[in-house]
Amino acid sequence: MASGITIGTPTHPPAPGGPIPGGPVPRTAVHVVVACYLGWMLDSFDYFITVLVLDQVARSFGVTTGATAFALTATLACRVIGAVLFGRLADRFGRRPTMMVNVISYATLELMSGFAPTFTIFLILRALYGIAMGGEWGVGASLAMESIPARWRGMVSGILQTGYPTGYLLASLLYLAEPYIGWRGMFMVGALPALLVLYIRTTVPESPDWLLHKKVVREPILSVLRRHVGLSAYAIVLLTCMLFFSHGSQDLYPSQFLGRFHHLSHPTVVVMMVIYNIGAIVGGLSVGYLSQRIGRRWALGLAAAMALPIIPLWVFANGVVPLAIGGFLIQFAVQGAWGVVPAYLNEISPSAIRGTFPGVVYQLGNLFASPNANIQVWLAGLPTSDIRWALAGVIGVVAIAIAVLAALGRETRFVRMGLERSPSDMASPVGSS
Repeated sequence: MASGITIGTPTHPPAPGGPIPGGPVPRTAVHVVVACYLGWMLDSFDYFITVLVLDQVARSFGVTTGATAFALTATLACRVIGAVLFGRLADRFGRRPTMMVNVISYATLELMSGFAPTFTIFLILRALYGIAMGGEWGVGASLAMESIPARWRGMVSGILQTGYPTGYLLASLLYLAEPYIGWRGMFMVGALPALLVLYIRTTVPESPDWLLHKKVVREPILSVLRRHVGLSAYAIVLLTCMLFFSHGSQDLYPSQFLGRFHHLSHPTVVVMMVIYNIGAIVGGLSVGYLSQRIGRRWALGLAAAMALPIIPLWVFANGVVPLAIGGFLIQFAVQGAWGVVPAYLNEISPSAIRGTFPGVVYQLGNLFASPNANIQVWLAGLPTSDIRWALAGVIGVVAIAIAVLAALGRETRFVRMGLERSPSDMASPVGSS
């Protein structure tokens, strides 16, 4: 994949005299990966509980489902605030303590949501939850990527990102118990991630990259961003397309496409959800690992391009089996592309603001992609269209855009950070990665 515009930070092979790429890895690196994966998985689990119980919450408070759906909007809108807030805390005080505060925050707010006495308080709690959710991804991804050897990054990137569909899958399974424990009980179960703090406290060390930078003069964040305007714009556009890719293939697919268009029963739709989430998990792991072999840009571009020939099977096939195969394959491609993102965003990030940059870019992309559902509903309502063309149109356009953006980027898999840094890197206040 030819590189036309070199966007990103310089790439470096391991420094002479530095850590040997194939050398021993501290056992604590494994604990870091496990903790960060669980943090994002449980955060996703908590989020999708709300998605699944909108109707029950509406009936309980005597409001419409449309009004209750505003809880999702509030959560998504506040994620940008969380990315900035927790990202700055992570850059100032360290990734590890910030992540512990982050996990306790979203678990506590999830528990409080189950006790909400009024609909207004429920909405406020879901907005505050959005702040906590917005902080977790960036802080966890930076902690993981800075704490592992470079040869792990591709696979770990895929592992971290599969936490999202895994959380979705677990929430779907918990939903089977909703008739017995109610929607409030589901939110109470969602408070269990607080126990993850004990694991982080006893087994997870601080990021070596952050420990390096706390000893040197810190450059103000605005000064760093001014020197990386092109990088920031590129990353935001890429993440906006990536989030259209994800939400465009998921948000309306179960209810509007499988349920209303194909008239599949609720149990059948749940089974289809399980199938395509398994495809997402397999895709994230596979393409994340592949990116370590062939490079981030190639893996990202190939996964996006892979979606194009799958679209006809995904939305224009008839019958449960063909649709299940199409759903599995499209999510393999979509979440396969996403499997590259945690590594890529951290590798292109200026190291002095790595706790902030990936999360803020991610959540700004999420903000700009938030009209996805409205766009697809509008497309489906055109005289010559329906939900099939709305789904196919959005995914087709953004798949092409992602492949082009990947071609314009710079390869980053050899960027030094954390365990790969050499003592000479300490001379720079910002770092070269």
